[in-house]
Amino acid sequence: MTSSSAFRPPLLSSSTAHLLAFSFGLAYVGSLYISKHARVSFTRVSVTRPKQREDKARDRYEDERWRNDPGVIRARLFAASVATVLCCGAVWGIGWKVEGIQVCDWELGLRVTLQRLGMSSFGGWKAYLVTPTLFLGPLWAMWLSQSLPGQRFWMLTGPGGLVQQYATWQGFRNYIVGPITEELVFRACVLAAYGLAGASRSMMIFCSPLVFGLAHIHHAWETYNRYGRTAVAAKRAILGSVFQFAYTSVFGFHCAYLFIRTGSVFPAIMSHIFCNVMGVPQLSWEVRKHPSWKESIYVVYVVGIVGYVSLLGPWTETAGSVYGSIATQ
Repeated sequence: MTSSSAFRPPLLSSSTAHLLAFSFGLAYVGSLYISKHARVSFTRVSVTRPKQREDKARDRYEDERWRNDPGVIRARLFAASVATVLCCGAVWGIGWKVEGIQVCDWELGLRVTLQRLGMSSFGGWKAYLVTPTLFLGPLWAMWLSQSLPGQRFWMLTGPGGLVQQYATWQGFRNYIVGPITEELVFRACVLAAYGLAGASRSMMIFCSPLVFGLAHIHHAWETYNRYGRTAVAAKRAILGSVFQFAYTSVFGFHCAYLFIRTGSVFPAIMSHIFCNVMGVPQLSWEVRKHPSWKESIYVVYVVGIVGYVSLLGPWTETAGSVYGSIATQ
């Protein structure tokens, strides 16, 4: 047996792949609630506490734990990291079983697992430029605001500076541990399961990210509590969850395509980090801020979208990708 046979489908049934994908997502999200230190907690508003506005999140009370509290973040980072290792270990164990790799042949088992998880190569360098191409419009708006690195309002230290934004527990979660662990679980592990089941490219791209979208719905509970546990708060939580599910699912389609085309998880990780840094594009706000440049902003947005659509395929094509046969289906 050689490592090239690691993706000879199907080695798992479709139902098993779906179950594994759901289990990986459940393990990741569930790990955030196992420890009391990682769980968020809220107290009921008492009559002695001031009534809040329904359109504004209330202040945090001293006896509560919110997801952005340093202690909660540290506990959740540890839990998510452990869950990620366990999920990757499950892929190794399942692959070892269905491939029939001998126990003594650990080197082959490790090599096959790393290939399956997209960790044996970095992919082509052009794949890392696909996501920035899509964000040409927001990048142009940042250039107009002189907030890109090296420009007037870009700062390393001070209020709103690079250190204040990124060298914190929130920054460590949002831009390092979060993207890495989420891509390893929701892209590498989930797609490895579907790959073993011989899933089509469409199934892998458009079905697997739904698990990633569903994994973000649990944030609705915190939104509901932060806005006062009212009907308005419930509506805000539901609408926010729907938007987050849609946004993260669409983003998942993009990262799943990167993974399959390149056979590497690293372009997806870098894309995740970049998107977290950039945030959701705010076209209307950018136009209001730079009214004399609004035509150019619209044009660059369109150029970025057209460039993304045109270059996504050519720039992600990777010779020798272990998922290459699936990517051509």
